[in-house]
Amino acid sequence: MLVLIPTPIGNLEDITLRALRMLKQADFLLVEDSRKTGLLLKHFGIENKMIPYHKFNEHKSLEQLVEKIAAVNAAGLVTDAGTPGISDPGFLLVRECIRQGIPVECLPGPTAFVPALVNSGFPADRFLFEGFLPVKKGRKTRLEKLAEQEVTIILYESPHRLLRTLQDLAAVLGQDRSVCVSRELTKIYEENVRGSFPEVIAYYSNKTVKGEIVLIVSAE
Repeated sequence: MLVLIPTPIGNLEDITLRALRMLKQADFLLVEDSRKTGLLLKHFGIENKMIPYHKFNEHKSLEQLVEKIAAVNAAGLVTDAGTPGISDPGFLLVRECIRQGIPVECLPGPTAFVPALVNSGFPADRFLFEGFLPVKKGRKTRLEKLAEQEVTIILYESPHRLLRTLQDLAAVLGQDRSVCVSRELTKIYEENVRGSFPEVIAYYSNKTVKGEIVLIVSAE
């Protein structure tokens, strides 16, 4: 069995009892970064074997890892933060395990876009999760597709591209749309900045930005 184990996106108190149990009981853990997962395991007094699984080796190591999973009772998949497979490595492995008849189980747990969506104040009954926009090729086309959507839009973004993405969204979706920028969710310096595109762009124009970012854009 392959078990996807969500880990905290910031506050370590957000980990579930079930996740802790699986981190201990799994025959081994497939991890995005052994240093980060190692710190998490050390904090909770857990020791387990870690095998690298990240975007740089997920294609070439896929067949070998599936064989390892098939040979044990349960293997755990852990990314640096949040639920594996959501803008993180995991999809290819899950798909291949399913193809080969290996059971897959995903534990419920932390995912950055859920608290960002709820605390934005925008309608959450219908929404589109876009993840990261293309940096270059296909970016304009993707933005134009988003402009056609009549639902709340969710995006992930890195700190150094935040301002550019806000400006691109405003240019294509319209200046009147409302946006909420959620940064460092669940951490000490959590920040949620809400307003129109011009207001939020002005706020971040002369500000050094750090941490993980979720953008929530209103439907109109």
